[in-house]
Amino acid sequence: MLANSHRGLAAASAGSRPIVCLRRDRWRGKIAARTRTYVRIGRIARGSIRRPIVPERAGDTVPAVKVVEMQSKSLLNRVHGSYLPFRWSVNPYRGCVHACVYCYARRYHEYLDMDPGAGFERQVFVKVNAVAVLRRELARPGWRRENVAIGTAVDAYQPVEGKYRLTRGILEAFADFHTPCNLMTKNTMVVRDVDVLRALAQGPGVKVGFSVTTLDPELARRIEPDTPPPHQRLKALERLAAAGIHAGVLLAPVLPGLNDDDASLRAVVRAAADHGARFLTSGVLRLQDGVRSVYGDFLRRDAPGLLPLYRRLYPGPYAPRGYQDRIYARIAELKELYGFADASRPLAAGGAAGAAEAGRRGAAAEAGKIRATRETNPAPTAAAGAKRFPVLPGQLTLF
Repeated sequence: MLANSHRGLAAASAGSRPIVCLRRDRWRGKIAARTRTYVRIGRIARGSIRRPIVPERAGDTVPAVKVVEMQSKSLLNRVHGSYLPFRWSVNPYRGCVHACVYCYARRYHEYLDMDPGAGFERQVFVKVNAVAVLRRELARPGWRRENVAIGTAVDAYQPVEGKYRLTRGILEAFADFHTPCNLMTKNTMVVRDVDVLRALAQGPGVKVGFSVTTLDPELARRIEPDTPPPHQRLKALERLAAAGIHAGVLLAPVLPGLNDDDASLRAVVRAAADHGARFLTSGVLRLQDGVRSVYGDFLRRDAPGLLPLYRRLYPGPYAPRGYQDRIYARIAELKELYGFADASRPLAAGGAAGAAEAGRRGAAAEAGKIRATRETNPAPTAAAGAKRFPVLPGQLTLF
């Protein structure tokens, strides 16, 4: 278990403005915070206040997360790149306590001469005027109601959202101004806003992606130490799908030697189908500046046997084209098998239940539709004796 997997969140240190005091415990399907909001999958209750974690004995230490309020002059950020399905992005926060070791957003901290490691995880900037600024920008006569991505550089539903509710306010603004949007999250708190998401789904449109890299809880705790476990994210997905919201899974990043084996990829794709996902997209790990050092520290600490593999695959920020092509080809086969013929599949009759049944029918036809594993030109694998995190027996039927 990683030493930082049970960090507490304490008030900001002296010299900064303490804004919110949060508690982070082992994610057991809940978000506990001193925010008068308590969320559990299947139930939403209000008015619960949880005691923040503080040192109880001399010598105890609790890494603090400094939460800093800031004013933003603008929120809509123009995105350049014709390959992207959106033209604008908004990020109500900067920094993320989820502490995913592979997070590409760490490099944005480095651009600002800030620490992309612990600094990214332990200091969160809150754009407290984000909703007001966004509404002003959406009200401009020249706004063309183009698609906007929420949380491209941060998880918009990280725990501080329970206090500030900025993401909810942003969704409400998009609904009021008839602007389509999409968001990606690992946090189950998104179910709190199912009412606003339903209104968007029935209006300008909304797309919600849940990042699910693995179904192995041990591996998830190591690479995503402070996020809800994968099975809770899938339950949240199922709930949104049942509400008629266009929700799916992002199988990203694919990590060489950790979750790139056939059993791991198949498990995620099948679970996505079983929980009513409308789409599934994927991506292979990128090790750009700011991310490379943090991920390298993780490998040296938790999987040193994989270091030779990564030195071979990542002399630069991207894995070799051949490796990427093989991963994407295999995921494409699995998507076809489980009903994701393209980027999005129609919602089956019966809503999420119907979509899940379609996924199970795909699984039943598995023997006749999957070609034998290719023996030629195999993907690179770890050296003999390298540490790999096992896929749990029976995990395909956990749900």
